[in-house]
Amino acid sequence: MLLSDVAAELNVSDSQVYHLVRNGELPAIKIGGRGQWRVERAKLEQYIEQKYRETAAWVEQNPLTDREPD
Repeated sequence: MLLSDVAAELNVSDSQVYHLVRNGELPAIKIGGRGQWRVERAKLEQYIEQKYRETAAWVEQNPLTDREPD
C-alpha cells in the first residue's frame, strides 16, 4: 500500500504515517529508484491489532472514575 493509502485507512495525515514508518513503529519497505515507501496490508493489520491491545491495556489501567455531582 502507498503511505497515502495507509493514511486514508487510519484517517491520519500522510506525514503521520511517514513518521510511523521512519521511527520503525510501522514496518514498511522502500522500493524503486526513487525510494517510494510501501506497507503490506498484513503489516498494517498487525499494527492495528497491536494498537487495539495497547489501548485495551491502557483503558484497564486507567478506568473512568465516577465524579461527584456539582
